[in-house]
Amino acid sequence: MSIRGGLCDAMGQTLTEKILSDHLVEGELEPGEEIGIEIDQVLTQDTTGTLVWLQFEALDLDEVQTELAAQYCDHQTYQFDFKNTDDHRFLRSAAGKFGAHFSRPGNGICHNVHKENFAAPGKTMLGSDSHTPTPGGLGELAIGAGGLDVSVAMGGGAYYIDMPEIVNVRLEGELPEWATAKDVILELLRRLSVKGGVGKVLEYTGPGVETLSVPERTTITNMGTELGATTSIFPTDEKTRDYLERLGRGEDYEEIGPDEDAEYDDEIVVDLSELEPLIAEPSMPDNVVPVREAAGQDVEQVIIGSCTNGGYEDILPAAKMLEDREVNKTTEMIVAPGSKQASEMLARDGWASELMAAGVNFSESTCGACIGIGHVPASDSVSLRTFNRNFEGRSGLEDDNVYLCSPEVAAAAAIKGEIVDPRDLADELGDLEAPGFEMPDVYDGSKADLIAPDEAVDDELVKGPNIGGVPLKDPLDAHLEGPALLKMDDNITTDHIIPATQDILMYRSNIPKLSEFTLSRVDESFADRALESDGGFLVAGENYGQGSSREHAALCPMYLGVEGVLAQSFARIHKANLFNFGLLPLEIDEDTYQKIEQGDDIEIVDNVDEAVRSGQEAFTIRVNDEWEATGYLDASEREREILADGGKLPHTKKQYEQDSSGAPADD
Repeated sequence: MSIRGGLCDAMGQTLTEKILSDHLVEGELEPGEEIGIEIDQVLTQDTTGTLVWLQFEALDLDEVQTELAAQYCDHQTYQFDFKNTDDHRFLRSAAGKFGAHFSRPGNGICHNVHKENFAAPGKTMLGSDSHTPTPGGLGELAIGAGGLDVSVAMGGGAYYIDMPEIVNVRLEGELPEWATAKDVILELLRRLSVKGGVGKVLEYTGPGVETLSVPERTTITNMGTELGATTSIFPTDEKTRDYLERLGRGEDYEEIGPDEDAEYDDEIVVDLSELEPLIAEPSMPDNVVPVREAAGQDVEQVIIGSCTNGGYEDILPAAKMLEDREVNKTTEMIVAPGSKQASEMLARDGWASELMAAGVNFSESTCGACIGIGHVPASDSVSLRTFNRNFEGRSGLEDDNVYLCSPEVAAAAAIKGEIVDPRDLADELGDLEAPGFEMPDVYDGSKADLIAPDEAVDDELVKGPNIGGVPLKDPLDAHLEGPALLKMDDNITTDHIIPATQDILMYRSNIPKLSEFTLSRVDESFADRALESDGGFLVAGENYGQGSSREHAALCPMYLGVEGVLAQSFARIHKANLFNFGLLPLEIDEDTYQKIEQGDDIEIVDNVDEAVRSGQEAFTIRVNDEWEATGYLDASEREREILADGGKLPHTKKQYEQDSSGAPADD
């Protein structure tokens, strides 16, 4: 039960409520109520960005309306195929035509580069990447969403979301030696699980906050996504001001925080002083244990980097630990910086050469290995990574063994050749000191790869042969029926639905081709069977669609003719994407899930179109003309109109046409 009791106006506000209040255009800040907020900044990347701009074009919009939009090229930077390079050329042209900043391939991961250059306290941001909440570490309310939501927001439309619960994560104490910010978020995952943050904002408070620098805070907010949280946010303070001044952006500082009498829906207390080095074992980020419990496991690969731990200050501790040492002969170690700025600064300070001398290889600044593009582990091997996800198969190897940890734990494993608590390694070696946390005096990397709108080199879209249009769905039918095309377990991720490996990723702009790979990691025959069927449904357990924000995980099933998904529960972003592409998401109970078999004939008995528009919540599901069950549609009036119109793109075009003609809008 909410301890705020809906009395936000009569009492102090949380930081989240303050920012939402400043940007509220529709609704009230009552938990569970739908609200519409104005968006200040948007970001997108190269695997989701092509559709964002194609949808922006399809909406007949001429120019970005948000304060700032940024297009990053960070996933496919190795450009294995002309299709990748064509995507980047198209994205540069879209940024030039419509007025966005463009970050060239190799300049870095969107979250890192955005944090360095644009993120600011008190702003709202929407991004077509699930780790968009990263800038919450410096007081920006940043939310991951599907690309179509980003397109509409970029055109000046409000972003709609159910008002989340706000949880106070109270930090006390101070991190001891060898414990890190990564251990803070791993501790929360251990306590709450990958579903523990669904429908919630995690707002960090308490005396422990001031002991953490902004980069440490952004490690926590970045990986808060793995809790299923809507976003995570820290207040600002002198640490925030100091960080922005080191970036040369001191003028962006604003002091913001909760009122002293702010009340929260729940509270979690973490005593930083009690934390120790932790590690997430395969193959879920919440499978967390103390490093000492996993010690002794041979490690063949170590990678330090990603948007979670890819900053200069994340790589520096590993460099200090490896100074005058070598990587174990049984282990390969790679550093994948989050931005080219981090690489440049490490090189200038001599740490890149120190790492290379120790036997470390440097990767381009890219999402690459995190999504299975490059540095795929060997079969029957263990890979230790400082990333945020270790979903089975995400590394590019179907039966992988990926562990998640801090840079310090990763470097210790590289030295030892096996998982080892760095405290124990220090005792063993005798001369290994805790590297501590250190930031540079100035973040002074080159900005040559960041092209501002007034520097744009394109003013027309450039589309290669692999870039297609955006398929549209017809309005919802009155009658939906078809087979249960596929029955799946709990925690099916968007990586299961549309894998992100390089052989598949290149088709993100070509939906007919990309659809051939839909759910191939679950059933290789799925796409063919779905195309042959006249409609049909997906059936899943809990937390269906967790992980990435990729809207392709809804768009491709829609293209194949899927009419809806019956699941015990849905991940937030994916459920929104199902609405956005006209797929009916019905929640079923465990008994119904257990009883439905793959291949069963499923019929939604109600007049579906009318029932959706009228606000009906309970729908009758008839199976094989033998038995019936109930599915529930949890949707706002606006979401229902979007669903009934066949998705957000046809719905928004309809709204624009009605507005321009003077006809009344539907909502």
